[in-house]
Amino acid sequence: MKAVQYRTVGAAPEVVTVPDPEPGPGQVMLKVTAAGVCHSDIAVMSRPAEQIPFPLPLTLGHEGVGTVAALGDGVSGLSVGDSVAVYGPWGCGTCVKCAEGKENYCLRAKELGIAPPGLGSPGAMAEYMIVDDPRHLVPLGGLDPVQAVPLTDAGLTPYHAIKRSLPKLVPGATAVVIGTGGLGHVAIQLLRAMTAVRVIALDVAEDKLALARAVGAHETVLSDRDAAAKVRELTGGVGAQVVLDFVGAPPTVATAGAAAAIDSDVTIVGLGGGALPVGFGSLPYNTTVTSPYWGSRSELAEVLDLARAGSVEVHVETYTLDEAPLAYERLHHGRINVRAVILPNG
Repeated sequence: MKAVQYRTVGAAPEVVTVPDPEPGPGQVMLKVTAAGVCHSDIAVMSRPAEQIPFPLPLTLGHEGVGTVAALGDGVSGLSVGDSVAVYGPWGCGTCVKCAEGKENYCLRAKELGIAPPGLGSPGAMAEYMIVDDPRHLVPLGGLDPVQAVPLTDAGLTPYHAIKRSLPKLVPGATAVVIGTGGLGHVAIQLLRAMTAVRVIALDVAEDKLALARAVGAHETVLSDRDAAAKVRELTGGVGAQVVLDFVGAPPTVATAGAAAAIDSDVTIVGLGGGALPVGFGSLPYNTTVTSPYWGSRSELAEVLDLARAGSVEVHVETYTLDEAPLAYERLHHGRINVRAVILPNG
């Protein structure tokens, strides 16, 4: 079968031919319908060799949906032909966090060598993929797989971040979304669907600010050195009760801290390498700074329910499997305004 692999440190992904997989006991084989292209892949592929935590080559794709093609021995509750989404942050299934459905915070994954598909295990950017356990599959329930596949990360990750801040996202509050691309434009929709807050969106590109307005942002601000001051002006000097940074670069993290209100949440989601100092006097009183990871299995089901209700829709552009390296190149150079989706089987 064909697959898109990261094969050499520092090189671009390649389309290669690899053996067809077969499901072992307890595993499920999917015929992949769609796989998402994500900035996280580029962040990993930009690391030096000593910072890559898995062996190469690696089949990419940590966002995946497909149809069940074969079941390993002992698998029940699924049938060949079922359309499913892959829950990506695999865990051990038995630790305290996994028992809560929070496999994204599994306490033993590193110890046991468990890695997400596309980020250590063979991913979804191939004609077929193996899912290690049926608990990591969620029914699509009639959703368009191309529209749904980004929800497994670009939907789940902002949903998880927003959900933990719901006590502060009350009517009259303000939420700032920094970076309105793949994850950010979904976050704006989630904020509008889940809360009654005012949403202010920040980005460096006017076309992305236009997208932010189209999906529900009340205000848009160019993300420059004056952005935090403009947020404070828009909020009457108070600042934002919740700031979600989907870039995470040093300048945006600094803006996030400067735009935060007293008793606020600053959530750094992006992998841009920025850090926000925490200490008395460095931020407004009682500001909480967090750096969450992905989301829980139950939250993925909730995100898909929101999509079925028409509350969130991911803007996508599609590519064939052979065009996947081009999609990564375009993403790297900022020429994808939405979410790129690969169609491995046409």
